[in-house]
Amino acid sequence: MRASICIVSGTLRGRKLDFTVSEEMRPTPQRVREAYFSIMGNAIPGRGFIDLFAGTGVMGLEALSRGASTATFVERDAENAKDIEKYARAFGVLRQTKLFRTDTYRWIAAWRAPVEPVSVFLSPPFSDLTTKTDDLIATLQILQAKVAEDSVIVVQSETGSPLLELDFFKTWELRRYGRNELLIWQRAITTEADLKDSAEG
Repeated sequence: MRASICIVSGTLRGRKLDFTVSEEMRPTPQRVREAYFSIMGNAIPGRGFIDLFAGTGVMGLEALSRGASTATFVERDAENAKDIEKYARAFGVLRQTKLFRTDTYRWIAAWRAPVEPVSVFLSPPFSDLTTKTDDLIATLQILQAKVAEDSVIVVQSETGSPLLELDFFKTWELRRYGRNELLIWQRAITTEADLKDSAEG
């Protein structure tokens, strides 16, 4: 089935992406995208944005539209990846993008994180939310350890997935939008007081 999705704000506002919806694809609804970028605020402009399980790529393209310095897309499906590259070129932002046609879990394991904070968005297929939760959590733990302080990681989940039952997510902030859920984690900034307390402890 063919569908279209629109970038809602920023320099690319109104630009449309046409794509084929597959069973595995979970395009982030406009309401959820608007809520996400509202929550993120200043954590988008001037920062690198990483769109994992990128699908249509609309999250990364929207981030560029809203001032992200770069957008990194990781998408396993060859046709989806080809479309992301096509739209990045058509929208004039290809130089600000990096596209990896590979498995997200393997990419994260090999990724060398920048020293600057980044914004990371993951929208795994529903099957991964329900049958690969161990792999997903292990991958998130790797991300948490790699990203710089003040980085933000957000997972788009769905009502009915087992994620909220897991102890791992008890410290994550939860926002609900219909059947969609955003799980939000930010790496704390270490202060001089923290370092002093650690040394004294």
